[in-house]
Amino acid sequence: MVVDKNLPLGLIANTAAILGCTLGKSIPSIVGDDIIDSDSFMHKGVINTPLPILSSTKDEIKKLYKKINEKHSEDISVIDFNDIAQKCKNYDDYTEKLSCFKTSELNYLGICLYGNQKSVNSLTGSMPTLK
Repeated sequence: MVVDKNLPLGLIANTAAILGCTLGKSIPSIVGDDIIDSDSFMHKGVINTPLPILSSTKDEIKKLYKKINEKHSEDISVIDFNDIAQKCKNYDDYTEKLSCFKTSELNYLGICLYGNQKSVNSLTGSMPTLK
């Protein structure tokens, strides 16, 4: 994940949570099986692959999103959470409003990349972890 480091802490957490939910729905195999502990209590499966949360600026995220869609769409899937989605009260509102915007007009609070590890690392390897 790459999140805009200049967002307020609550929006950073919200952005990461939304991207994670969509990733889990899109790639269900990344969530491990449920596990029973020694007290016979069941714990829901969690992600079974590393998922670093990296920091960047909204302008750099926008450039990265464009680059992935232009040059890496075959080996990297990208999930975005944009300013239109963040401002909407429900999904119908988001659907209606987003259809009126061009991709170039959107500002991304964060994106989540999934795919070929080498390709993802080549695009994000120099980005710092969000702190």
